[in-house]
Amino acid sequence: MTLSPLMMSDKKDGRDGDASVLIETRTKTQRPPLYKVLLLNDDYTPMEFVVHVLERFFGLTHAQSFEIMLTVHKKGLAVVGVFSFEVAETKVAQVMDFARRHQHPLQCTMEKE
Repeated sequence: MTLSPLMMSDKKDGRDGDASVLIETRTKTQRPPLYKVLLLNDDYTPMEFVVHVLERFFGLTHAQSFEIMLTVHKKGLAVVGVFSFEVAETKVAQVMDFARRHQHPLQCTMEKE
């Protein structure tokens, strides 16, 4: 008796019936680290100047700027925003340059969140 092609085992291309499973790996993109921009208190920079800086460089309202300025004045420093590294670095440079051009010792810095 001869076997018909349908009755023969499924051993085409050398596999023993093992099912091959393709696993799709997904790379998880990480969010870039964020940085806090801090404004530091000093005894010489006028409060109005600090409010102006907050409005101009951080897009805050007058009321928000005034509250943050008071926090800086009372506590010695305040977080004025949280940004990506490049944005935080730019904001710090803008504030420091603006303060120097107006002859104020205002200090602005950044730290990793």
